[in-house]
Amino acid sequence: MAELNVFLPDDLQRWADARAVEGGFSSTDDYICDLVRRDREDAQKLAALQAAIDAGRASGVSERDPFEYLDELGTGRRAQYPSADAA
Repeated sequence: MAELNVFLPDDLQRWADARAVEGGFSSTDDYICDLVRRDREDAQKLAALQAAIDAGRASGVSERDPFEYLDELGTGRRAQYPSADAA
């Protein structure tokens, strides 16, 4: 395992120490390691979400009527959502 020395202002050190105790961590180091791990996981999830959004945008706009699609799925939801031209 690699070693990293981090210097924190006193107020942040007190905050991290308290959060480590409240979170049931064995040390402040473990708490900081957990923060970095969760940040990495969040970044990976965000990248996957952005990739899905980009793929959706690149696929273009569908010409299908969404209500007809729901009918094809057999959901019976068309009656719950009247189309705009019925108004």
